[in-house]
Amino acid sequence: MTTHTEPTAASTAPPRATSIPELATDLWQLTVDYAKQETVDPLKGLGRFVGFGIGGAFALGIGVTLLLLSGLRALQTETGTAFTGNLSWIPYLIAVAVGGILIALAVARVSQRKGPGA
Repeated sequence: MTTHTEPTAASTAPPRATSIPELATDLWQLTVDYAKQETVDPLKGLGRFVGFGIGGAFALGIGVTLLLLSGLRALQTETGTAFTGNLSWIPYLIAVAVGGILIALAVARVSQRKGPGA
């Protein structure tokens, strides 16, 4: 025994006829919404990522600078008479050399190729 259901008015209604200007407006709005979804929204999320990156780079830069200054000060005060007189410039050279090495390592790391197709 099978039951037979009567079709409802919604399922038997013919498709709604729309005018060309209305279709064009709908298409334009759909295009604008899609463009916002695929471009503007990801850029908003990227802003937070970039903000944390800039903040971290700034904090790291200050920290490394303070470490270099503390190393310079330690070389000047804790080495006794080794860097006195005509050799008083050597702690500055050492601090600048260490800073240059750190910069070179950072640049090499940033410019390093990543992945097989990069």
